[in-house]
Amino acid sequence: MLPAGVVLLVSGLYLGLLFLLAFLTERRVRKGAAQFIGSPLVYTLSLAVYCTSWTFYGAVGSASRNGLEFLTIYLGPTLVFVGWWLLLRKLVRISRTQNITSIADFISARYGKSAAISALVTLMAVIGSIPYISLQLKAVTASYEVLVGTAASNAAEVSRTGFGTGLLADTGFWVTVSMAAFVILFGTRNLGADQRHPGVVAAIAFESVVKLLAFAAVGLFALYGLGGGLSDLVSRVQERPDLSHLYSFPDGFEPRWVTTLFLAGIAAICLPRQFQVTVVENSDERHLATAAWLFPLYLMLISLFVLPIAAVGLTALPAGADTDLYVLTVPLSAGREDLALLAFIGGLSAATSMVIVASLALSIMISNHLVAPLLLRSSYFASPEAGNLSGMLLLTRRLSIVAILVLGFIYYRGTDTGSPLASIGLISFAGVAQFAPALIGGVYWKHATKSGALCGLVVGFVFWAYTLLVPKLAKAGWALEDLVTQGLGGVALLRPGAFLGLEGWDPLVHGLFWSMSANLAVFVIVSLFTRPSPIESLQSALFVNALQPGKPQAEVALQRSATTKDLLRLAQRILGAERSREIFRDYARRQGREDDLPAPDPPLIAYVERQLASSVGAASARSLVSGIVKGETISLDALIGLLDETQQAIRTSRALERKSQELQETATQLRAANAQLKALDKMKDEFLSRVSHELRTPMTSIRSFAEILSDMSDQDQQLDSEQAGHFLKIIHKESERLTRLLDEILDLSRMESGEATLRRDRLDAARIAAAAVETMEGLAKQSGVDLQVDLGQDAIWVVGDEDRLKQVFVNLLSNAIKYHRQPDENDQAKATSPRKVWVTQGKAPHGRVELRFCDNGPGIPESDRDKIFSKFARAGTEKAGIALSGSGLGLPISRQIMQHLGGQLRLDQTGPGGSVFVVRLLDAASVAAQ
Repeated sequence: MLPAGVVLLVSGLYLGLLFLLAFLTERRVRKGAAQFIGSPLVYTLSLAVYCTSWTFYGAVGSASRNGLEFLTIYLGPTLVFVGWWLLLRKLVRISRTQNITSIADFISARYGKSAAISALVTLMAVIGSIPYISLQLKAVTASYEVLVGTAASNAAEVSRTGFGTGLLADTGFWVTVSMAAFVILFGTRNLGADQRHPGVVAAIAFESVVKLLAFAAVGLFALYGLGGGLSDLVSRVQERPDLSHLYSFPDGFEPRWVTTLFLAGIAAICLPRQFQVTVVENSDERHLATAAWLFPLYLMLISLFVLPIAAVGLTALPAGADTDLYVLTVPLSAGREDLALLAFIGGLSAATSMVIVASLALSIMISNHLVAPLLLRSSYFASPEAGNLSGMLLLTRRLSIVAILVLGFIYYRGTDTGSPLASIGLISFAGVAQFAPALIGGVYWKHATKSGALCGLVVGFVFWAYTLLVPKLAKAGWALEDLVTQGLGGVALLRPGAFLGLEGWDPLVHGLFWSMSANLAVFVIVSLFTRPSPIESLQSALFVNALQPGKPQAEVALQRSATTKDLLRLAQRILGAERSREIFRDYARRQGREDDLPAPDPPLIAYVERQLASSVGAASARSLVSGIVKGETISLDALIGLLDETQQAIRTSRALERKSQELQETATQLRAANAQLKALDKMKDEFLSRVSHELRTPMTSIRSFAEILSDMSDQDQQLDSEQAGHFLKIIHKESERLTRLLDEILDLSRMESGEATLRRDRLDAARIAAAAVETMEGLAKQSGVDLQVDLGQDAIWVVGDEDRLKQVFVNLLSNAIKYHRQPDENDQAKATSPRKVWVTQGKAPHGRVELRFCDNGPGIPESDRDKIFSKFARAGTEKAGIALSGSGLGLPISRQIMQHLGGQLRLDQTGPGGSVFVVRLLDAASVAAQ
């Protein structure tokens, strides 16, 4: 046995060395000097975080009990990495382009950046990882107690009192405290979760070398220090019939092997820590090609010594010794405390590397997907004037690390501490395996929907907890024994260990079968019967087609507008002033601009959203950006461009089958298009003629009266003040008319090009409509039209731009007044009927408000109904005897305004009884609720 002081001193020095290595590495990386950290060798060694205390201690224990079954834990990830181009390459490519920060962020981003999915995956990951973290605490605690000789005294204390030692005297408690402090110092110095953690990666790579060397040292000692080599050990084992299980397969091993092989392969992707090092920390996609052979080689090397240590432990140590600790007890039994201390450091490396990366990954998920959404909904942080979130998020991550390790300690102390390490680890593997359908299905099946993923995750997790976790907790003494023996509600068919009568199955096989089957079935069925939202469809295409070259990116498909200042202010709240200025300055240089502020465009908005996602996750970043952008729509052309190759192949095949029919349809379409072009060209000529006429008329008046005034001045003739004032009023009026026409043309041009910036304020639509009616009262009286407003007494709160909204209302009222047909003298019914234009409220879908502008005029001819919103056309109501003036741009401008405000303007009905134009606006209450 070793003195506790020596073990603690060596452990402290080792952990201090790790921290120093991480600190120096990060400093050199910031200076651009640590090129080695970006090498495929370091990346591959960091992947060996997969080899935890379970591998270092538990693999030997598993081999001692179940023989060759331990190999499945190594073969699973080996198969995944050998076939790296099938899945891993796609995960890395997507994560780099989408700025993914965790597995929860990845699944959430695939399904429309859903906050609900990210929160659910985070909760599942935390609950599923707690048993695995408790495994590390148990392994370090047990190995320390064996090394310093306190294990026997602790066992005697439990036997004497029925309880363990006090909290402050509990080795596991101090292991938990030490690891929490170490992880906080290690991984929470930077906010950006997408930023590489070179110090952590370097430390994990170093620990991988240490645990391999320590394990190999114990294995070589078992072979050659305690025997005559491999042949001698084999002969000794063959002389013991009771040890034949070490090199043979038991009857009926196949289901268990398939299950553990599947779980190990899935865990290499779905474990939060493995996703962190494999995907998030990957700096070069080409490193996967090296890892495809080097990581399996590492696993093979460490597995070579499992059976020798197990065999020596079973032959040299007394019966009843803890098989999970043979790595320590074999050298201790031979008096080699130095080798045992090295083995302890190797086990400590295996445990700390897992706890560091797992806690770091889980803390990022908690802060981004549980805490950040709550903060952003609070009145303080939702305000544009609120302070930065970075300090709060860092504090959240540190507190999350403490909470995660405390939960691991509680699980460790509250469950059966006599359970083998392998059984604890496999429960965690089965828990995180529930991510597989949503994760893998999401990157290969474009029809997978958010509803399907959400329902599948919930059902799979419930079945995992019921069939695997509940029996484990019941065995540990929790008050669940009746549920396990009698079933849910006393129904025997619903027993956790024999669900629906499946008796005699291995508990792990049984639990995984039900949880994964239910998860996958619900995921597929619900996805088939639900329709994705537009943003889901866009993300689906981006994820499924991630490896296809030449596909458009999200910023091409999302048509959004926002000011650069608003985007910069938002970025500074989350990322800090310095990093935000650097991001915007770099983007401005990419645009070829000299100043530090880039031009606002959809790609800039998408870029800022990805940068925010690196700190708060995709779902929260989308929520933040949606609060300041306007007019978020998805381009149809971009969606068509994002369709996968399978659809294109199907369309091509069908096109070949119907070649002659397609050619005929194409010819017909070309003829129709040609006719439309001719009609459009004619309308364009008419428009130019009309605009020229409209421009010429005021200009002629201005010129004529200006010449009269000029001639009178040249001839020294005096005009009386009344006549001169009259001429000046005409010149002023015609100048305003000319200015209005030019403003309309420029306004429409800005609207169509997306350069116009409209406000989105909370407005009373009823008040604005009343103001528009008041503005048009004079024209209405001149035309003999009665204007009425019937919108009730209550305010109608909408989201919009007050000036632009009034412009739309005035245009509609002006058209209704001007286009009113004068009643025929012979038409007594028309002559006696009052001429009215009225504004009323209509029914609209949820989240919308509808105003209706009605008249009892002659209606719009059927031939003109498709043209009235075109800038090149005007309804030909001159045929009805109405002489018109103006450019005819009012309705096109009004429709553009409504589209920019996220609303709608359409002709609802028209005929001899009058016309009705409908304006739909965003309901302010619904927008606020989002």
